[in-house]
Amino acid sequence: MKPDECFLKEFGYERFEKVVNMIGGKWKLRIIYVLAFHEILRYGELKRLLSPITHKMLSTQLKELDKDGLINRKEYQQIPPKVEYSLTQMGRDLEPVVREIHNWILKYDI
Repeated sequence: MKPDECFLKEFGYERFEKVVNMIGGKWKLRIIYVLAFHEILRYGELKRLLSPITHKMLSTQLKELDKDGLINRKEYQQIPPKVEYSLTQMGRDLEPVVREIHNWILKYDI
């Protein structure tokens, strides 16, 4: 591919970088991956599935994913508190990416 044919020119590197920030880091893509295969999970279930993530890190990552519109946070007013997380439509639209990562893992037996 010639440099002038780069697909990044269509929308600019800045937009790509924004997406990398939305799903990048050690835990965000893992959270999206787990939610893609489980649809709805409570906080404790997420924490267990993502072990050894810390409470602070999970809480921070969930807030950022929520702020960026990739996950829904549904809080039930009860005691003890109940909170469920799921992917938004924008988050679900990343499922083909998650599936391709899954297929890549199978292909190369990683």
